Amino acid sequence: MGRFDGATVLITGAAGGLGSGAAKGFASEGARLVLSDMNEALLESLAATLGTQTAILAGDISDEKLSEDLVELAVRKFGRLDVAINNAGIVQSFVRLPQVASDEARRVLEIDLLGVFYAMKHQIPQMEQQFKATGKGGTIVNIASVAGLVGAPKLSVYAAAKHGVVGLTKSAAAEYATKGVRVNAICPAHTRTAMVDGFVRMSGTPETDALAELTRGVPMKRVGEVDEIVTAILFAADPANSFMTGHALAVDGGVGAV
Repeated sequence: MGRFDGATVLITGAAGGLGSGAAKGFASEGARLVLSDMNEALLESLAATLGTQTAILAGDISDEKLSEDLVELAVRKFGRLDVAINNAGIVQSFVRLPQVASDEARRVLEIDLLGVFYAMKHQIPQMEQQFKATGKGGTIVNIASVAGLVGAPKLSVYAAAKHGVVGLTKSAAAEYATKGVRVNAICPAHTRTAMVDGFVRMSGTPETDALAELTRGVPMKRVGEVDEIVTAILFAADPANSFMTGHALAVDGGVGAV
């Protein structure tokens, strides 16, 4: 039996590197999945590879209606919502604060911060209701960033959004600690996903040089791998990990140690 055998797991941003990695990790542990992303074709392709019961719903996480619809889909299709992985996010241009276009800043905040707020706003009542009815609530794991724990030069708006995600996580965890809902955040450093690939392309330098610049402040001197971050996500969501809530878990190659 897997750790999540029969559980219903909702994942936003499921077509991206971390999202698809998490989907595969939960599927391998027996979960049923509700997957969302902007790209419906990629969601369909991913669902076809997972070997588990899956429901998909494409949409923009900055639209609150999507979060409401995803919870309704989970309940309609599988009867309950056990785990929510709020992963959908974008990154800003790698520039100093005054050079960030205001429209770009607004979009980052709408997706990375308000998107998580909307998701939790609809996930928490369902999980609380389940707890009242059955004694079994649910778990939320928000994907923040090491940029949500420390300053991030040339990523100021992204860092502000991710600090906000950590704040939402801790606040909701305290509010619902006795109501059957655990809420934690995972805070990765740069991870080998499309975001990092995009940075390498935009840098105009060889990949080795670009990654060296990106990881200059990382004691391990490398980016994280998707599987390493997924391991932490599964740990935070594990029902056996029942006494951990309100925690922002850094998976950062040692950034927080210096």
